Amino acid sequence: MAEKMTVPEVVKMKQRGEKITCLTAYDYSFARILDEAGVEILLVGDSLGCVVQGRENTLPVTMDEMIYHTRAVARGRTHALVVADMPFLSYQVSTEQAVQNAGRLLQKGRAEAVKLEGGVAMRHTIMKITEVGIPVMGHIGLTPQSIHRFGGYKIQGKVKNQREAILLDAIAVEEAGAFSVVLEGMPKDLAAEITGRLSIPTIGIGAGAQCDGQVLVIHDMLGLFQDFTPKFVKQYADLKGVITAAVKDFAREVREEKFPGEEHTFK
Repeated sequence: MAEKMTVPEVVKMKQRGEKITCLTAYDYSFARILDEAGVEILLVGDSLGCVVQGRENTLPVTMDEMIYHTRAVARGRTHALVVADMPFLSYQVSTEQAVQNAGRLLQKGRAEAVKLEGGVAMRHTIMKITEVGIPVMGHIGLTPQSIHRFGGYKIQGKVKNQREAILLDAIAVEEAGAFSVVLEGMPKDLAAEITGRLSIPTIGIGAGAQCDGQVLVIHDMLGLFQDFTPKFVKQYADLKGVITAAVKDFAREVREEKFPGEEHTFK
């Protein structure tokens, strides 16, 4: 039986040179499956805005929605560390509000850590949240809550000034007290440089294989969400195809009066 994954244990995995696995989860059933499969971190991502709610980006997701989904995921995990995204405007307005909302995700959502986007600009916020005992996972590079500033989901760090800014963001996140940082949508050599510079683990998504761990959106890697597929996604299964075939079989058997059969009927 695997031991409960904790924030200190995640940090120790980097020190031991062990790769960290992280997948998104938004409900009890998926959380239980991923937990039993041995994933170290379950991330309740604000990506639920796209893959669960059908929105065009993550910006409309609210704190109440994050708390609801985090609480469901927490019920399904036994061993994994549950990290909850702080949604747009839940931490940018003031540090006081950021601390309060981070606390709500732990108190009401039963998260064990929170994730927020931004580097240098969020240094003070990360510091204040960690000072009250709430673990923080950073997120730099391509930060989805800033897509309007970027002009879309574009790779960051290709030019010198961007590269230098992202490196400074990484250092700021670590110095502020974060226990790990997500590196998204950046050249692999930049991610490798950051990983080598930091003592905290880096979790990559579209950032190459040299990060300390990797994260994917579960709907992407299982082929459940096909509105758009980023280059960095590897589809490990085609569950959309499996589900479609099963639903068609069900509908056919109902229409042909083959279901329910005697074995599914009470006497």
